[in-house]
Formats: sequence, structure tokens, C-alpha cells
Amino acid sequence: MENATLNDEYGYVKDSKVFLKGYLEFPDRQIGEVKRTEQEAIDYFKNRFNIVLNKVEQLEKEIDEAQNKGSYLTKLIQLQRKLVTFDALGDFIPLLRRLEEKEEYLKSLIGVNQTKNLEIKRALIEDVKVAAAIEDYAVATEQIQEIKAKWIRTGPVEKESQEEVEATFQEILDQFFQRRRDYFDEQNRINQERIDQYEALIKITKTLSYAKDMDEAYQKAREVRTAWNNVGEVPPKRFFKVNKAYRHFLKLFYDKYNLAKGIEPKVRVDPRTVEQQKLLQQAEQLLRQPNIAAAAAEAKVLLSKWKEIKIPYKLVDKEVADRFRMVCDKIFELSYLARVISRKYPAFELKSQEEQLRTKHRELEWLAKREKSDLEFAILEFERTSTGNIDIDKPAMGRINIQKRKVAMKERILSEFERKLKSLS
Repeated sequence: MENATLNDEYGYVKDSKVFLKGYLEFPDRQIGEVKRTEQEAIDYFKNRFNIVLNKVEQLEKEIDEAQNKGSYLTKLIQLQRKLVTFDALGDFIPLLRRLEEKEEYLKSLIGVNQTKNLEIKRALIEDVKVAAAIEDYAVATEQIQEIKAKWIRTGPVEKESQEEVEATFQEILDQFFQRRRDYFDEQNRINQERIDQYEALIKITKTLSYAKDMDEAYQKAREVRTAWNNVGEVPPKRFFKVNKAYRHFLKLFYDKYNLAKGIEPKVRVDPRTVEQQKLLQQAEQLLRQPNIAAAAAEAKVLLSKWKEIKIPYKLVDKEVADRFRMVCDKIFELSYLARVISRKYPAFELKSQEEQLRTKHRELEWLAKREKSDLEFAILEFERTSTGNIDIDKPAMGRINIQKRKVAMKERILSEFERKLKSLS
């Protein structure tokens, strides 16, 4: 400070340069130059001190109000570094002390949180071990994905334990997914082997229609049928394709055989198919009932009966099954709409027929819009979490298909309401 031409409590001017007086372990430091007068220069840098004062106060306020206080530690350290290089005149020591106190406070909080996080992650490691041991890979994968999401949401642990817990958790996941890949690779190999066997039997069946000895060919057809039933299961879609081809060529042979032998084939109707047709008729009758709430209760009973009919996939009458499901869906949608109407419009029965129809249309339109929004979200979530494996993703795909059916039925009913409104106008 020797030869200083202007001396202030926190700084001075020397050779037309402004200096901050040293404090703590920091020596005197030039922070600027005199542009006009020395006093103006001193005042300018004293005013600049308010900038860092406000920054410290603002950070303290943010920390006090924050829930995740530990996330502010890096910001605080950056502000500490900025303070000791900031060009201003003022008492930096109290500000640095305040930041040091906050730093100790945050570090203690982080230490407590890291200890809790370590306990949580060790518990999750035990949970993922149990999930990884489940034999049903679809169930296991769903549980593991949930545990993994919890793991990601859990904050960091102490550096000494970080590598250990992360490596342990990841190793369990890697081993599980490798086992799962190996399992499905083996399943795919077995399925392909069985498909190859089915296709070989189809080729044999195809040649039967050209046989000269019908009796010998008939015996061969029986042998093929026995072999066909012993091949083993494959995914339904793949089986449907080969089974369709097999039945086509088998029918061609039996038609030729029956013609050659003068046999009049009897069409056999599976009693389970007849039972399903009866349930469809009952469901259609329920749809015409005036009391839709009672109809919905009875439709649930019909659904239970339908599920009890264990009919092979290849014998299912798809048209009957689709019609039954559609009728039940419509009953449930109308029943739900009736509950909404009765809750929101106590005097609904006093309205005219057209007003009732318009009210139903308006409420169902809103329900359909909400259902569509839920469906779009479900599809996005499925695309984000899909594993690419049909067997594992099947439950989620099933839920999405149900939502699609609900949306489609609501839109179908809305169209019916619109047609009725046009007829009334």
C-alpha cells in the first residue's frame, strides 16, 4: 500500500490501478483501473460487492427451501471459487465463512443420505437376487424392471462402496439376462425344430391325394396324424399357419377317399362350440334388456362360463368368439355410461328422449377422449420399456389391446347415438 494515492478499508489506488487488500491467505490483488477519478473507481468496485453478497444470500435461500439440498453442493463450491477471484471491494471473509458453514452442513446431509442410500441399494440387491431366481421369465423380468427403476431413483452412496454395489447389482442383471437369452434361444431352436417336423408331415399329407392305393394312403394319413399330435407345442401364430396347411391337404385326401369308397361324411359339431353359441345368444338377449346394470352383472357370469369352456385353439369359431366379446364389451360400456349419467344427472329420466340421447352422447364422447389419451400414454410407455421379446411383452400388449377394444366400442356406440339423433331431428 506504499505510495497509495487513495486508501479505503478494503482496497486502495496505486499508479491509477485499483487493488483489493489481502485477506486470509490471499495477497493484495489488482482488480481494475481508474477510468475517471480514483474515488469513482473505489465506489464502483464497492458497489460490485453487492453482486456477490446477493449471490450468497440467494444460494442460502435456495438451499434452505430445497428438498434435495445435497444437489446444491457443487453450486456452492463453484460460488466459493468465484468469490476469491471476483473483482470487488468489500469484506469477503464473512461471506466465505457463511459458505463454509453451508458446505459442512450439506456434506453432513449428503453423508447421512449416502448411508441411507447404501442400505436401500443393498436391500435392492437382495430383492433382485430373489427376482432373478424366478423361473417364469416374464414375471421375473417385470419384477427386475421395477427393482431397476427403484435403483435408478436411489441417490449415490459413499465412494468407497459405490463401485462394489454397482458392480454387484449389474452382475446379477447381466447373469439373469444372459440366462434369459440362452433360454429363449433354446426355445426358438426347439420351436424351429418342431416347425420343420410339421412341415415335413405336411409334405407327406400333400402326396396322399395322388396315391393309387387309397387304403394304404388312409393308413398313412392315420400315422401322420399320430405323428402330428406328438410333435409338441409351438407359438400359436406359427401353429395356426402350419395347421391350416395340414388340414387343407388332409381334407383334400379325405374328400377323395370318401368319394372313392362311397362314404357320406357326417359333419361333427363340437359340443363346446355349441355351448359357446348358446352363450352368445344369451349375451345378445341381455343387450336388449332395459336394465343395463342388471345385464352387466349377468354378462360377467356369462364371461366366467365362457372361460370355463376349454376348447382347443384350432377348434375355436373366431366369428362367434369375436361377436361374444363385442356384445359383452358393449354391455359393460353402456352400463358404465348409465352409472355416470345417474350420478351426474339425478333428474335424467325427466328429460325428453332427444335430450337424454344428447346427454349420453356428450358424456360418452368425453369418456372416449379420456380413454384415447390413456391409450396413447400406454403405447408410449410400452415403446419405452419393450424388451422386444413377444413372450415377455405379452401382458403389456394384452392390456393395450383391451384399451383399444374399449376405445373402439365407445366410438361404435357414439356412431349409433349420432344416427339416432339424426333420425329424431
